Amino acid sequence: MNKRLRILFVDDEPSVLAGFQRNFRKIFELDTAENATEALQLMHRNGPYAVLVADMQMPGMNGIELLTRAKEVAPDTVRLMLTGNADQQTAIDAVNRGQIYQFLTKPCETPALQAALENALREYDRINTERELLEGTVAGAVKVLAEVLAMIEPGSFGLGQKLRDSARVFGQWMNLPSTWELETAAVLLHLGYAAVPTAVIRKLENEVPLLPDEQAVIDRAPQVGYELLAKIPRLEGVAKSVLYLNKRYDGTGFPDDAIARDAIPFGARVLRILRDRALLENDGVVKGKALAEMQRRAGTYDPRLLEKCFLCFPDFMANAIEAGTPVRSVTVSDLKPGDVLVSDVRTVSGVLLVSAGNRLADTLIKRLKNYAGFHDVKEPLYVQ
Repeated sequence: MNKRLRILFVDDEPSVLAGFQRNFRKIFELDTAENATEALQLMHRNGPYAVLVADMQMPGMNGIELLTRAKEVAPDTVRLMLTGNADQQTAIDAVNRGQIYQFLTKPCETPALQAALENALREYDRINTERELLEGTVAGAVKVLAEVLAMIEPGSFGLGQKLRDSARVFGQWMNLPSTWELETAAVLLHLGYAAVPTAVIRKLENEVPLLPDEQAVIDRAPQVGYELLAKIPRLEGVAKSVLYLNKRYDGTGFPDDAIARDAIPFGARVLRILRDRALLENDGVVKGKALAEMQRRAGTYDPRLLEKCFLCFPDFMANAIEAGTPVRSVTVSDLKPGDVLVSDVRTVSGVLLVSAGNRLADTLIKRLKNYAGFHDVKEPLYVQ
């Protein structure tokens, strides 16, 4: 058995813990704790543990309460209950509240306990293997969707990249446990534009007024993005942020439902602010003027998050273009993955291919080379 996978035994009887050490120290890597508080401290300090074995009757926090807390602290840890209190209600509470893997009663013979521990370690391996596989699949799906958006609507993709960088900085500034969901929603914010006719997209890029039917298509774009993302495991929260992007804090706007104020997904409230501020910066409205303009839009933004946004970014939002980095003049054939565009890339006729601020990936470079093969890219390009 893999000795790197550790087991934590918790029992208020030192003699029982000594027995665990004596019987299993040569088979498993294990730690022991005499109460729930000590166990939780060990989980924070030395975790994650693959398996947690808890006694039911302990002073202070009992075994069921410990397993319930352990599930919050380390959801992947496999939890076992080992107790002399074998009544039915104890078992039901242990399963329902602690969601335990196995319920064992004292006295438990050493071979039976060893078999249970080995099964629990295999279960931990299975959980982590499936999670890693799912995470890889989700990451691949996000990458493909982002690349499709880059090809269909490069302007929105470029904005999404800028928003992703700002979302990461803002999330870290806010001390969020993870910024992954916020960053992913930022990149895929306008995924619904994949269903918008090219002619309408061109109008948006050139700031040409839209007809009522065209505006209706744009208004429905978040719904399209939501429906695409909601089908992918682990992207449910991202999908909700995309769906409620245009929802005003006072509850008006799309979607037309009763959701308002703090009931609007956190990601949607943050990204609405970051997106609109980025658009103002593109128009030259920055710093205090940008804040004043956004404050005049009564009912649009979460006022607390708006204030925090300008505290986090007092001057400008995060940008891949760095003031101190030299700018290079290159042709399409010179482009390398990781280059950051300092200016827009357009066709000879002026159609936007990739917007400034994009960090180039292989897919975008291949797209530009395809256009260059038909002599349809304005050169030189400017990159960092």
